[in-house]
Amino acid sequence: MNATIEKLQAKFGADLGVMPEFRGEAGVTVARARLLEVCRFLKAACGFDMLTDLSGVDNLGEEPRYEVHYLVYALARRERLRLKVGVPAGDAVVDSVVTVWGTADWHERETFDMFGIGFRGHPKLTRILMWEGYPHFPLRKDFPLAGLPAELPATAQNAGRAESAPMAGGPFVAGIGPVGAVRREPRANDTMAERDAKLAHPEHQEEV
Repeated sequence: MNATIEKLQAKFGADLGVMPEFRGEAGVTVARARLLEVCRFLKAACGFDMLTDLSGVDNLGEEPRYEVHYLVYALARRERLRLKVGVPAGDAVVDSVVTVWGTADWHERETFDMFGIGFRGHPKLTRILMWEGYPHFPLRKDFPLAGLPAELPATAQNAGRAESAPMAGGPFVAGIGPVGAVRREPRANDTMAERDAKLAHPEHQEEV
């Protein structure tokens, strides 16, 4: 077993689980209540001096619904480790690790912005991609592909109401009928007239 994981198990016992190794990457699951303690230990006692990534996961239909994944790196020995923390939908908050790794700052803000997961103790947990006051969380699995209507901030160039994106001919929807290599998805160049023509004449195939 990975020496770092053995060290963690000796320290944290049942609050730490071992994830299956995948393509040489080792990982552990961490009890939410002990996340900050584990992260401090990893940096101080195990040499993991860099947080390279942090992201959210939405397991809609399961409980805990959310997860937060942390990818940490020990520069001196080039070792990577993944941490996974389960976060229940009814209390979607974990401790911030900004005090351990400063690089967590914007990663936590993005995860908050896209998934609605809070980070207790973050120095400034504000949205980073969407505007303040935006009522939705776009990377949750129940967020529709076309988006949801929302009021744009008064400072926006075209302030007012942002409507859902039309799906037909939109950038996230493949066109109707056979598609050549030149025009594979994502595509936004089908007009409504082109769409109607393809529906009316499905036998007409697009050349590659």
